[in-house]
Amino acid sequence: MSSPRFRAVRVLHLRVKDKHAAWLSSLAHEVNVVFNYCNELSLKVFERERRFLSGFDFWPFLKGATRGDCALHLPVQAVQEIAEEYARRRRQHRKIRLAWRKSRGTRRSLGWIPFKVRTIRYRSGQVYFAGRWLSLWDSRGLGNYELRAGNFSEDSRGRWYLNVCVPRAQRGAEGRDRPCIGSILDRSVPNLGIDLGLKRFAAFSDPTLPPLDARRFYRDLEPKLARAQRARHGSRARAIHAKIANRRKDFLRKLSTRLVKANGAIFVGNVNASALAKSRQAKSVLDAGWSAFRTMLQYKCADAGVWFAEVDEALSTQICSVCNSRAGPKGRKDLGIRGWQCSVCGAIHDRDVNAAHNILAAGHRRLAEGILVL
Repeated sequence: MSSPRFRAVRVLHLRVKDKHAAWLSSLAHEVNVVFNYCNELSLKVFERERRFLSGFDFWPFLKGATRGDCALHLPVQAVQEIAEEYARRRRQHRKIRLAWRKSRGTRRSLGWIPFKVRTIRYRSGQVYFAGRWLSLWDSRGLGNYELRAGNFSEDSRGRWYLNVCVPRAQRGAEGRDRPCIGSILDRSVPNLGIDLGLKRFAAFSDPTLPPLDARRFYRDLEPKLARAQRARHGSRARAIHAKIANRRKDFLRKLSTRLVKANGAIFVGNVNASALAKSRQAKSVLDAGWSAFRTMLQYKCADAGVWFAEVDEALSTQICSVCNSRAGPKGRKDLGIRGWQCSVCGAIHDRDVNAAHNILAAGHRRLAEGILVL
């Protein structure tokens, strides 16, 4: 469930003009050198002393990396941030050694250059970093923000982007306050249950919202992608992959924004996308983008003051949302049944809409069980 507190910062994503790509790529190579050095050093220390180095422990070994004849062109703060990021990633993945970052080859690592607070500054559509002014397509008006930490990142087509944290503006008078649990349970604010699927991307508990059929972002462009790959046109294949991803993100962002603006509480089923992505349905599951959609709902709800929760969707298609009897279709043999009638109360259900109603009810039960009784 999203926290009652709002996030203090937001991240702006701006594209750097292509004339700086070669220079940024050279800095990214230096980032890989530092990262791989930390990787090797951490492994040797663990083998000798059976302990791991923290981000601070790396600094005595990295002093002087930005001075001398063979000095790196990276700022000192960036070198520190690389070491700290390595330590965080190693703890996160619980590994003794991480994969090497490669600067060349068909499976090279995409460029990444971190920076800390006050390492960059903005002026007239440009940012100053590591002794050079970089031109941007400034669609966000960076001059209106206080720039904090962030990074430069490269995509698969060699395009570079500035990702920088900025303080998030306080909501004005028109902003919504987060509804209390009581108003959600008594339905004084609009609540929504969402059932995610493959044949239909989403079905909703709100009768005014018709179910959305699954989009075919990958399937529609799969023939073009196959032709480009057979002809070994790598740049064309990467452009098609980018188009697929952009179409999917555009659909998910617009849908999530529309749902958050119209509701005070949103509950979505916890369908296991990572497990289904390892099955024969992998292409369809990855094409749907369930995980990305839930992530967008979560951070947009936190920003707009809307309750959000992922709830257990087990048996949601089998239970009648009217009488709570377990009379619906069961197992793989009944997956083709899209509509059914309850044998107990006689209610007629659409399979996915009934599941959305059950997900909404599960979200209400979760809120009610969390209220402390004094």
